[in-house]
Amino acid sequence: MILKKDFSFYRHLFTSTFSISAFTFGGGYVIIPLMRKKFVEQFHWIEEEEMLDLTAIAQSAPGAIAVNASILVGYRLAGFWGAMVTVAGTILPPLIILSVVSLAYTAFQSSLIVKLLLRGMQAGVAAVIADVTITMGWDILKRKKPLPILIMLGSFLAACVFNVNVMLIILVCAIIGLLATIHDERNGKAGV
Repeated sequence: MILKKDFSFYRHLFTSTFSISAFTFGGGYVIIPLMRKKFVEQFHWIEEEEMLDLTAIAQSAPGAIAVNASILVGYRLAGFWGAMVTVAGTILPPLIILSVVSLAYTAFQSSLIVKLLLRGMQAGVAAVIADVTITMGWDILKRKKPLPILIMLGSFLAACVFNVNVMLIILVCAIIGLLATIHDERNGKAGV
């Protein structure tokens, strides 16, 4: 899809990432499914498979996942300026909220209502993370390609059952993905 990159587009891109970031609690793992719903399902600016790829890159790159995902989505949609707009939209809400909270930190620190609110948000965050895990896992299963399914199951077992360091799991998955891509390119196949 070819997008007209005028002021209206950049404003829409900024307000989308700003609103997602403003109402997201729980970090990057929560913002990813909301970005997916906005840019894949609602606007149809990015394909589902491409969003999965961008998510994988955002998770494996150093830094905050939300910012990494914003950079990748913005760059994919509108190059350098798209990345700048989405990053600004993503980092401004937490910056504003933390600035306000820091002004009244002692009042927030001892407030029972704030503590209960944060505890309730933790339950919501867990639900959103479960949703994205199930949705993305289901997308991998629907492709019916054995290697991604084995990587997904092996990663889960390594992390949850055998307590393998996540960095090692990422490194092994990256090597497997690289080798599979090289193998497929040599044999003229389209992707893993």
